[in-house]
Amino acid sequence: MGFPDICRHQPFQSHTAKLKWRHSDADFEAWCKGKTGFPLVDAAMRQLLATGWMHNRLRMLTAMFLSKHLLLDWRRGEAFFMAHLVDGDFASNNGGWQWAASTGTDAAPYFRIFNPITQSQRFDPQAEFIAHWVPELADLPAKSRHQPSANERRDTGYPQAIVDHKRARQRALDAFKELD
Repeated sequence: MGFPDICRHQPFQSHTAKLKWRHSDADFEAWCKGKTGFPLVDAAMRQLLATGWMHNRLRMLTAMFLSKHLLLDWRRGEAFFMAHLVDGDFASNNGGWQWAASTGTDAAPYFRIFNPITQSQRFDPQAEFIAHWVPELADLPAKSRHQPSANERRDTGYPQAIVDHKRARQRALDAFKELD
């Protein structure tokens, strides 16, 4: 059995086609350039731009950030990844993006939304990855690299977060609940 609609830029779960995505070129640009104000997201995006590669956990995190935190259409991110990944494969890329956006084949429901700060703390406690790819934060203590204060952001030139995690999470949950 085939699913040709995914090759036509349609969600696997057809009811999610009605999701009300936001349209913000500024937020998309910040995500693309690694300037969201979320250190792990920014480090991952900067690594992708520099090397054409990104670890799978970071692919999930950045895709979920775009589609859930920013509530931007997953297809924009999918196209961006395909244009930049050296190992880009349509099936893997599309499947990963739809998994992260909760529009694809997924056993877990839409309310799975990774917190970029806790993901960073859990998988890179010393924030070495952030220090490497976000050099403006490299001289901060590890704890601050995960979530710099407003003063640390100002002093290092690192941007303020473009969204508040809790509010963005709730906005995504509300958007998906409207589909029910």
